[in-house]
Amino acid sequence: MPPSPESLSRPLRFQPLFMERIWGGRRLATLYGKSLPPNVPIGESWEIVDRPEAQSVVADGPWRGRTLHDLWQHERLSVFGEVTDAPRFPLLLKLLDAREKLSLQVHPPAEIAHKLGGEPKTEFWYIADTTPSAELFVGLKKTSGRAELDQALANGTAEEHVHRIPVRAGDAMFLPSGRMHAIGAGNVIVEIQQNSDTTYRVFDWNRLDAEGKPRQLHIAESMRAIDFEDHEPGLITPAGESLLRDPLFNIDKWTLTTARAAAAPGSFAILACLAGELSCAGIRIKPGGFLLLPACLEDRGVHPVAAGTTLLRITIGG
Repeated sequence: MPPSPESLSRPLRFQPLFMERIWGGRRLATLYGKSLPPNVPIGESWEIVDRPEAQSVVADGPWRGRTLHDLWQHERLSVFGEVTDAPRFPLLLKLLDAREKLSLQVHPPAEIAHKLGGEPKTEFWYIADTTPSAELFVGLKKTSGRAELDQALANGTAEEHVHRIPVRAGDAMFLPSGRMHAIGAGNVIVEIQQNSDTTYRVFDWNRLDAEGKPRQLHIAESMRAIDFEDHEPGLITPAGESLLRDPLFNIDKWTLTTARAAAAPGSFAILACLAGELSCAGIRIKPGGFLLLPACLEDRGVHPVAAGTTLLRITIGG
């Protein structure tokens, strides 16, 4: 029998789900010690997810083996506190390793997603590591609009209309639904997003697969979903510790020099270690590790174990 919520005395860790991607690499192993499957390019590690096709499973402790969806359905108040009433946990947290640049894509806003039979998707990127000359592709250039992009997609020159942003470790980017975007080669990213997996591929840089064929694109859907007023967006400018306040999720970056409460009593938080090492209620995590601090947990202190410890703190917005 699983423990009662009152006896839950430790944060929850989940088993990562590794996703093979043609553009992925092996840096999640070299940077974070992830036990990747051998001889395949891994582009994504789904760290906390509640999808029909992918489930986070508690990795250890008295609730080992229980899924995130099980906890959301049957332990919601004790684990998550007073939160939104949704059929599934509303966030999806990933690590991304882009050995090659991804396709240019867009996620639909809610009203468009409903019409097209998809799901809305807003994202946040934290650049955890880069190679020299790494960049992001985000939004349109100031001189480009619907007509220009439509013509460029027809003649294979869409790259000329995309806004490029050089990035380095520590940068962050907000991607509301409707914002056209692509991750450039060499980036390792912490991605925090709506619980959605709807993506429309706009352009794939005229690449061909091993059989000499282009990848499938979703031009008609993309042209309905893109925000054509979104010109040359910039990186996030932090407001103190706050990186983002949004109705969907709040994200803070903490530099730990002493212990502090990870969340108020009765509230949950997710902690993602960026550098150093941290502990909470006796559980330690290093860079690339994630913890879910349950709302019912009495010991809410997060402690630095190593100098230079930094983390992202993620909560549901509102």
